[in-house]
Amino acid sequence: MRIILKYKNLNLEYSESLIEKLTKIGNNSYPNEVGGFLIGKYSEDLKTLNITDFIMPKKYTSTPISFIRNIEGLLDLFKRFFSKGQYYVGEWHTHPNGSSDYSSTDLRAMINCAECSTVSIENPVLLILGVSKNSLIEHTFYHLKNKALYKYG
Repeated sequence: MRIILKYKNLNLEYSESLIEKLTKIGNNSYPNEVGGFLIGKYSEDLKTLNITDFIMPKKYTSTPISFIRNIEGLLDLFKRFFSKGQYYVGEWHTHPNGSSDYSSTDLRAMINCAECSTVSIENPVLLILGVSKNSLIEHTFYHLKNKALYKYG
């Protein structure tokens, strides 16, 4: 099943199975946050982003209120996706026992991603999943534009 979210004239497509996989990872990491990288591709007219996959970091630090990921050891995996026409489009992480609202820390992290000299994306996507030990509470996609996060939906 494909889900399409809209924000103005920007469309976001993803599968329900992607959310199910990320929820399972979040439930298994509970009560700590966990996250990673979103992989996808844009349509030729650049109006639709299709999120196709994700990458888990090999190294990260995680607590119930923070998640810091590392890209060490992932360059070859990013290159393999790129050779298939897919690339880094954003980030995802969980909020254990929380909502899928973004925090000021989340906003700063996304601004840093967009301003990073090794990242070639101006408007990265952020997915936050509010999870409990056994289920998904809610999830929300955002995109960064002009140093602000805007909610899809």
